[in-house]
Amino acid sequence: MRLKISAKPLLTMACHCTGCQRMSASAYSLSAAIPSDGFEIMQGEPVIGGLHGASRHYFCPHCMSWMFTQPEELDWFVNLRPTMLDEPGWFTPFIETWTSEKLPWATTPAVHSYEALPAFEEYEGLVAEFGETANLPP
Repeated sequence: MRLKISAKPLLTMACHCTGCQRMSASAYSLSAAIPSDGFEIMQGEPVIGGLHGASRHYFCPHCMSWMFTQPEELDWFVNLRPTMLDEPGWFTPFIETWTSEKLPWATTPAVHSYEALPAFEEYEGLVAEFGETANLPP
């Protein structure tokens, strides 16, 4: 699989929900919210897996790594697993979600923490703050 990202992330995050813990086989999953018009599959065809709810989780057909998620009813962005990129070193989670389900020892450098998800009306401010403060690749 080869992906092309031509837009900067709107937001980066770590999710501590038990679903993400299981699908990532880790304490939390990492995501970068990429505008859909800046995300392209260049090579290969991902497979859908990890079904729960209406969100679509896509995996590499070769190694079955969790690559990205198309959130339910939010087709204007894709949640990309940044470790799937050739150069993931720039990634730092800006927010962490579902801390109510996190493992007791799990920590992140996230600036903002939420017991569940941020309220819908908070996202605009979070995206603006992230855009002003994040150290993103050119």
